[in-house]
Amino acid sequence: MLRVPASLLNRYRPAVIRSAGVEEKYCDADELLGRIARVLALRFDGTLGVETVDRYVRECYQLLYRSSAVKRYLPVLTERFARQRLSALAQRQGLHTKAVPEVLYVCTRNAGRSQIAAALTSRHARGRVHVRTAGTVPATHVDPVVRRALVEIGLDAADEYPKPLTDEVVAAADVVVTMGCGDACPVFPATRYLDWNIAEPHGAAIEAVRAIRDHIDMRVRELLVELSAAVPVFDPAEAFEI
Repeated sequence: MLRVPASLLNRYRPAVIRSAGVEEKYCDADELLGRIARVLALRFDGTLGVETVDRYVRECYQLLYRSSAVKRYLPVLTERFARQRLSALAQRQGLHTKAVPEVLYVCTRNAGRSQIAAALTSRHARGRVHVRTAGTVPATHVDPVVRRALVEIGLDAADEYPKPLTDEVVAAADVVVTMGCGDACPVFPATRYLDWNIAEPHGAAIEAVRAIRDHIDMRVRELLVELSAAVPVFDPAEAFEI
């Protein structure tokens, strides 16, 4: 089992029981995963069982471990990934009511196209759409040239990371947009699927990535206008500016 900095324990330890002394330098990830599961179990109390939460936390850890380049802070990403999946699971089971439409962007690596689409959707929708991303074969990190192209228009993807595609996030989505991942995405009857023909930015120069970004921006704007007609959460007359 991976050894992680013991200081990460404080993130998931109630303040009233934090030790005032000097902690050991490293601890087993298993101990930290148990604490993460207990924190998330409280968050989903009355919605999802403790055993389900614990299973998802440990499964998320294993899924991310396979593709993560930096293992040291993997538990922090595990908590975020597990929280996302558990929320989607609760929505799928009708235990959480959706306040806004859900859009899931899926590409192969979850390091470029889907990250660009999510960042632009979040900006343009202004909280009126909830966005998730996933990859069929996730990369170890978001493409640095993609990050640069987003920073150029005032968007920060520093906290984003590639995530594997899982059934519950697909089932919870109202719209699933695929970009270059073929038939790898599971199909659920009540979900709308769109396939966007978008070039792969991996390995491309910044000029090409800018063109991909602008192409995705156009498609995102079109999707938001469609959603505004189907669900009364948008004013189509509003200008979505970069």
